[in-house]
Amino acid sequence: MNVSIIGAGRTRNGIGEYIGKYFHKHGGKVTSVLGTTEKTSLQASCALRKYGIEARPYTDFDQMVRAEKSDAVVIASPSSTHYGYLLECIDSGLHIFCEKPLIWNGHTDLRKRVEEIFEKALPKKLTIAMNSQWPFSIDAYEALCGKIMIQKSNAFFIKMSPPFPGREMIPESVPHALSLLYCLLGVGEIKDLSFESDGAKEMSIKFSYLFGTETCDVFIRLAFQETPPRDFSFGLNDKIVFRSLDPEDYEIYFNYGDKKLRIVDPLELSVKNFMEAVQTKTEPTIGTLHILHNLSLLKEIDDSFGEFEKRNLWKS
Repeated sequence: MNVSIIGAGRTRNGIGEYIGKYFHKHGGKVTSVLGTTEKTSLQASCALRKYGIEARPYTDFDQMVRAEKSDAVVIASPSSTHYGYLLECIDSGLHIFCEKPLIWNGHTDLRKRVEEIFEKALPKKLTIAMNSQWPFSIDAYEALCGKIMIQKSNAFFIKMSPPFPGREMIPESVPHALSLLYCLLGVGEIKDLSFESDGAKEMSIKFSYLFGTETCDVFIRLAFQETPPRDFSFGLNDKIVFRSLDPEDYEIYFNYGDKKLRIVDPLELSVKNFMEAVQTKTEPTIGTLHILHNLSLLKEIDDSFGEFEKRNLWKS
């Protein structure tokens, strides 16, 4: 599988570089990177060399695709650029591994646009996956905390530390929470949505997640953190795990009480799942229905926060 990466040189979240590392580890050939300028594309290319990857730098999408004979493209550029790149990839017959959210460009008809993307990809038999990696840690969570038991009433907590302050924290981090809810509880809807905000650096989001005949009280805590390693914890029904990192070998651990478990990087599992989906022509874990559900609820939360901001601005 020849893989090209768009946005491998981003300096703030920098996830494209690590996605490239894992494609390389699992047999993908990362042949090229696309940047907005010659400088950024060259920086991205240089960053990948420490993993043994020789990726040629480009600033023109069409030129890159023609020259490299790409099979798949990683879209790790800012979310406002995703929609255009998705269309270009589909027109070029390329499988797509796209950072969350799949699209986020200020349009009101996001769901319709995503549906059109999948409709365009279907006759070409293209695989589209969104990277929202934390569902791939659920097995590790259960190994540490015990088997998840869904009750009539449940409680879900997650704390994340996005690299952006203010409203931008929502599209940056909330997709992770929504993906975990989808994989843990299934399709659901939001009721009784509320917000608390302490300036631009901290935000709390609360709502009831209704799924089937059950409910889950959801508490999402966001706290801006400019540099890694970023705080991350989550759990269901008071079994909360905290992530920690070993600075020497970059291993990831889940901590619960006095127990500690080394886990496989869920980003690696997300990449591997996409590669297997392409090879077996099956739906990836974070595929069509998951993406549509995630984006619909994300937009509902973001729109409501916009109204919350307006009310607070009026009060002040």
